[in-house]
Amino acid sequence: MKILRTFVMALLGLSLAAGIANAQGPTWTALTHQPTFSASNPLLLTDGTVIAHQTSSVNWWRLTPDINGNYINGTWSAIAPLPAGYAPLYFGSAVLPDGNVIIEGGEYNLGNDAWTTLGAYYDSVANTWISVTPPAGWGYIGDAAGIVLPNGTYMQTDCCDQPPLAALFDETTKTWTPTGAGKADIYDEEGLTLMPNGNLLTVDAYVFSYDATGTNSEIYNTAAGTWSSAGSTIQQLWDSYPNEANASYEVGPASLRPDGTVIATGATGAPGTPGRAAVYNTHTGTWSPAPSFPTVSGVNNLDCSDAPAALLPNGNVLVSTSPGIFNNGVKMFEWDGTNWNNVPATARAARESSYVENFLVLPTGQVLATDNGRFAYVYTPTGAANPAWAPQIIAMQSVTNYTRGGAYTVYGTRFNGMAQGAVYGDDVQAASNYPIVRFTNNSTGHVFYGRTSNMKDSTGNLNYGVQTPGVMSTTLQVPAGMETGLSSMVVTVNGIASNPINVNIH
Repeated sequence: MKILRTFVMALLGLSLAAGIANAQGPTWTALTHQPTFSASNPLLLTDGTVIAHQTSSVNWWRLTPDINGNYINGTWSAIAPLPAGYAPLYFGSAVLPDGNVIIEGGEYNLGNDAWTTLGAYYDSVANTWISVTPPAGWGYIGDAAGIVLPNGTYMQTDCCDQPPLAALFDETTKTWTPTGAGKADIYDEEGLTLMPNGNLLTVDAYVFSYDATGTNSEIYNTAAGTWSSAGSTIQQLWDSYPNEANASYEVGPASLRPDGTVIATGATGAPGTPGRAAVYNTHTGTWSPAPSFPTVSGVNNLDCSDAPAALLPNGNVLVSTSPGIFNNGVKMFEWDGTNWNNVPATARAARESSYVENFLVLPTGQVLATDNGRFAYVYTPTGAANPAWAPQIIAMQSVTNYTRGGAYTVYGTRFNGMAQGAVYGDDVQAASNYPIVRFTNNSTGHVFYGRTSNMKDSTGNLNYGVQTPGVMSTTLQVPAGMETGLSSMVVTVNGIASNPINVNIH
């Protein structure tokens, strides 16, 4: 349980199209314009801007990259506030297929313990929030996770009611339908990882009551709406120190990698005991142990007690750890599929615990980190994406002459990426497995983002899964204010860019 706690101009376009990587080693860079508010829960809108919540308030803010597409030099501006009386901390959230946003619950509200069932829906075009009525009969939502399913439907879990509760959101009617029969334990502290087959994986907590090993995991079948066991994680990942009655029950993030494995991280809390990890193979449906977190600078009990992770374009998973349960002293690692490699942390790392950090994968291939405070940084990784992971635009099927303000359909492959993007121990899921369209004007080098919506597969159905084969499409709204003339256009997903195509903006 938590405590309150973005000739020379042409070269610029090409570097953005390829994604930004640092050949000298990974680095963290502070935003030029730091937030003037306590920033948390960053979400990537489909127009390339980022919105972030002002911690424990009704306020939200937008980060807009500069004219060169640089998020480090981006600027903040206020957007519409939440409905009066709803000022949550630690809540479920997602960007929906039409580009709008839903947030649900909150462990705290108005600065007080609440486990609230309040929620709100953001119309990102009209810039307005409205309240959302909770599912019937729910006593709690709290910090429980939410996720967009492959069919585009938002699923919200309930942290604490017994029997376990989950529901599907109808965006048109703003109503809920129950789902999730067969869940072995309540959803509190558990994250949701989207797998290539469209189902969800979670690592259970609170499990001694029905599983003496404490190593159960579960799969949600998105077609049937039911849960079943995914087998033993081999080693316990959730925190039960010093005993079940007094433990935090935290567990770390679990991230899918392009190879189809999920790295699931753990929290221990026990002095001198490093956080454990396990690997789930989505191809075979089996678990295997992964190395525990290494000792760094003499610290031998690093773990992920509610912490963020993000899939990088190079295929590694960036993970934030800190010693014990909620202690300060962040250390960061990249998981390469075999080893934990220690990488730099932010300038604030020594004064922070991993639970305050939230990650978001940017269209540039960098990672934005907020810290529930007035500090935000961007991580520039090394390495490049495997070309097989990159989205591709099918130019023969996509219009290449655009009118400012017009709506068009763009066709291509791998439009929903290799994984969700950024994940968290439970509530702060920050998926970016949807196409972002970036234009770079050939004459000025200036960058403009279109607004995408309603990604579909070859059957014409919404598809917000991951690693989906075949031709896909998305609706593109061309910015009304962008510069005219010849431009380079790319589609990026989870920071991985397609090869550019030439387009003409009228």
